[in-house]
Amino acid sequence: MPLPPLPIDDALPALQTALVAGPYAVLVAPPGAGKTTRVPLALLDAPWRGERRIIMLEPRRLAARAAAGQMARLLGEDVGQTIGYRVRMDSKVTARTRVEIVTEGVFTRMLLDDPELTGIAAVIFDEFHERSLDGDLGLALALDAAALRPDLRVLVMSATIDGARVARLLSDAPVIESLGRAFPVETLHREPDPLKRLDDQVTEAVLTALREHEGSALVFLPGQGEITRVAERLATRVPANTDIAPLYGQLTPAEQDRAIRPAEPGRRKVVLATSIAETSLTIDGVRIVIDSGFRRVPVYEPGTGLTTLATTRVSRAGADQRRGRAGRTSPGVAIRLWNEGQTAALEAFDTPEILAADLAGLALDLANWGVTDPSALSFLDPPPAPAWTEATNLLKSLDALDASGRLTADGKSLARLPLHPRLAHMVVAATAEDDAQTAAELAVLIGERGLGGDATDLAHRLDRFRSDRSKRADDGRALARRWAKQAGGSHGGNLPAGHHLARAFPDRVAQAAGARGRFRLANGRQASLEQTDALAAAPFLVVTDITGAAATSRIRAAAALDRDDLDALFGRRITETIALTFDTASASVRARRIRQLDALRLADDPVAVTDFDAAAALLAQAANRRVDALPWTKDQQALRARSTYLHQTLGDTWPDLSDTALATRDWLADYITGETRLAGITAAHLGNALDGLLPWSQRQEIDKLLPSHFTAPSGSHLPIDYAAENGPALEVRVQELFGLDRHPAVAAGKVPLLLILLSPAHRPIQTTRDLPGFWRGSWKDVAKDLKGRYPRHFWPEDPVTAAATARAKPRGT
Repeated sequence: MPLPPLPIDDALPALQTALVAGPYAVLVAPPGAGKTTRVPLALLDAPWRGERRIIMLEPRRLAARAAAGQMARLLGEDVGQTIGYRVRMDSKVTARTRVEIVTEGVFTRMLLDDPELTGIAAVIFDEFHERSLDGDLGLALALDAAALRPDLRVLVMSATIDGARVARLLSDAPVIESLGRAFPVETLHREPDPLKRLDDQVTEAVLTALREHEGSALVFLPGQGEITRVAERLATRVPANTDIAPLYGQLTPAEQDRAIRPAEPGRRKVVLATSIAETSLTIDGVRIVIDSGFRRVPVYEPGTGLTTLATTRVSRAGADQRRGRAGRTSPGVAIRLWNEGQTAALEAFDTPEILAADLAGLALDLANWGVTDPSALSFLDPPPAPAWTEATNLLKSLDALDASGRLTADGKSLARLPLHPRLAHMVVAATAEDDAQTAAELAVLIGERGLGGDATDLAHRLDRFRSDRSKRADDGRALARRWAKQAGGSHGGNLPAGHHLARAFPDRVAQAAGARGRFRLANGRQASLEQTDALAAAPFLVVTDITGAAATSRIRAAAALDRDDLDALFGRRITETIALTFDTASASVRARRIRQLDALRLADDPVAVTDFDAAAALLAQAANRRVDALPWTKDQQALRARSTYLHQTLGDTWPDLSDTALATRDWLADYITGETRLAGITAAHLGNALDGLLPWSQRQEIDKLLPSHFTAPSGSHLPIDYAAENGPALEVRVQELFGLDRHPAVAAGKVPLLLILLSPAHRPIQTTRDLPGFWRGSWKDVAKDLKGRYPRHFWPEDPVTAAATARAKPRGT
């Protein structure tokens, strides 16, 4: 039966010639050209195929099933004959199958199980522009396998990609291009309204399009939540002959197939889809595409080990793919919910998943392949170093890799399971507890959204999954049994969901923190649940799915965890420390025993202080904040001032003992061991500390250079103030200096004291650094004033020849 003509037909001869001449080729064909269904059929008769199979990779299960179904119909056969498919939880392949459509993850398992790809003539990477992690890995491994199989053909196909760059990766393979779509598509733009929700704008655009254009509509939305809300808004407003069909990854295969089937005669269809419908799908009757301009993508954060979903703008390549859906079977229209000028601001291509994904699975697969350094393989974009390091560190923590990055025996057990290493570790670990089946069922629930419902509590979803009698649930349980068997386990026990999940996500064990529904994860991140959620009151959780930015992270899936399980599972990782703190209210050091699992504080209890050295250090830090308030004696203060003055005038050979300097030094702790209160610090402690700061030899020299006291002619022993703002100062009643004809000085006479001369009532009357000059100069005026105020005291005209006295008058006068 002749096949209907498609634009790709013109490029097929060049493609066939290229693959006869060499092992590699790149095919670039725009949406609607027909490459997905036509190229594998055209290669069935290639001379290099013989009786071997052709494998074609699709990024999604829906696309794999749809492509296989369409090709089988073109041949007038059922799926499973010449054309078959193999996806997780579903396959239709027989001994007659010659073209096998597989998802990219399935192909990786095929390669790891059989690196020579025995019985396979060609591998076709369809829709490679999506740049999934599995797609990049599959191509790198296929090219490495080609070294053992020079007869293996590798063909990379895409609608929007830099063909020349891919060709260079494939040893400068020829690039074949197919031009033109089957039918023209008119592109319209609607100015977005910033005051309206996206759901409302999409709803209005759909209703307007249904009035103004013919045919069914395909509407691109970011995710399931938006699809559900738009479906609710449209339910009562679309014409009676219009059906609404959601399309996203969490639907059952039957529900997805209903969405992509043509509308019944006389009816129209509005398909509300995520980016799952961007490629490899032809929905008959769709003549309208409405593009919200957004998509939801996983974003991995190496610093936290978390993958979160982020809503981002579609790329120009993605928008072009979506636009092409309108011209598959007839002329169409693409309505973009952004102004035309914004298109140029979009990223040219979507970010390859390898640059923004969790690389733990990739690292495990490469280690299983025998590669410890990803640069040894041909990747279009090499894995980023931070994510690669985080991935290998995780695998080492799971005992899957040794210190050199090579696969361990445990790692081999993990690699046998087609699961993320976290989940594989959970299933393998559960075998020792005779409960591998429960762990495997949890792995199915995490990988297959929608099974068991959409409740946050995975334990609740597990119960529903076990009682669900749908075909999808049956397939899921069968898959879990296969995984448990592969791990060598059985169904002996029925341990709590949280117990198993904590093995897979030790960094996401979470502890209640503050208000109901607020949690802190072991990796330090904060996240929350709705306060009405049953799990919101749990003291501990294991979080498996989280979304949103750090400040607004929402927990989407979790399970309660018993406190006892923490000790059982993580006893070796739980640390116990005695933490000392300074309590300002009591001005004392307090001790607390803290048990911690990474960022989680499991216990925090007061205990007696036993580490007196550490307590002394902490108490000394507190004392340094208030050096001036410590119980210094006058002599200690004077000693500190003299040393500080010498430091300022003679240099660093003399210690700076000022308040400011001591506040920044560790000088007291060694002398207060055993003390826990500021009030316990005594002048004796301070004296011992000063002995350590100022050795005895320097003290003797200080006494020579800077005597602490001055002996006046009257016989009084007066303290010298070395901390005075204007240098060493001496306060003295003027009568006590009678008879002195030289100015008092220190530092071997080099530094004159600032004399603060006092009246008999100890009030300042004059300051001077030249006592003889004072006697000769202003003394007469000062004496006259003092005589009027203190007539009973002796005020001689010539103080140099007068006797000094500490009394009102000298003795004998």
